[in-house]
Amino acid sequence: MRNAAATRAAILSAARARFSREAYDSVGVRDVASDAGVDPALISRYFGSKEDLFVEVCHAGDPSDLFTVERERFGAHVAHMMLYEPQDSEKLDCFLIMLRSSASPKASGAIRVMGRERFYDRLEAILGGPDAKVKGKMVGAIIMGLSISRALIPDFDLDERELADMERRLADIIQRCID
Repeated sequence: MRNAAATRAAILSAARARFSREAYDSVGVRDVASDAGVDPALISRYFGSKEDLFVEVCHAGDPSDLFTVERERFGAHVAHMMLYEPQDSEKLDCFLIMLRSSASPKASGAIRVMGRERFYDRLEAILGGPDAKVKGKMVGAIIMGLSISRALIPDFDLDERELADMERRLADIIQRCID
């Protein structure tokens, strides 16, 4: 028999996998429960609702790694992460989950709030100054565009040399957005 922490973790893991592959409206509570090997009633017990589970899944993908590097290396750091981080990592899953579910009226509000609180507000605070909001939105748009591109074509259909060139150019573009 599982303990509460293990059951909760299994549900979160199954939900993360489902939401990263399917849009919010396509994911069923019974499917998540089946994937986790638990009774569907446990989702309500531990999370309340599908919406609450979705929010918890999105909170599990922590973008803190983006904010731990010095400002002068930010562009290089983000470019490297977006091109070389394993596609199924939690760092990138949060972007995919939000993108796949953004068309859902139930999920879009939560996505907007989480994006602001967990990404844009933090980035704008680091950037500072009167243009911080615009700069943050530009970087966010680049990251989202890369997430979509990478979801469609994981290796961008580039060889190693071309990918290195893309990384260098992308780092420069991102850095110019924040400087």
